[in-house]
Amino acid sequence: MNIASLNLRQAIMYKMQGSDPNAVEETISDAITSGQEKTLPGLGVLFEVLWQNSDASSRQDIVQTIASHIPEQTEKPI
Repeated sequence: MNIASLNLRQAIMYKMQGSDPNAVEETISDAITSGQEKTLPGLGVLFEVLWQNSDASSRQDIVQTIASHIPEQTEKPI
């Protein structure tokens, strides 16, 4: 496999294909619980699926939820 030609979205969707809701929830929970940076692209792809399949009202709810849970101030990253 040529790493330069790897399509990360496609690879994540391939890995998740056929997943039932429980498997998707477990994947998301495990990624968040682990706190590992390497899980962020996968969560981003799953978020993209959610976003692309949400109507305008649902998108507004998502945006409001995220915005209301982002702290006003946080430590500067190193």
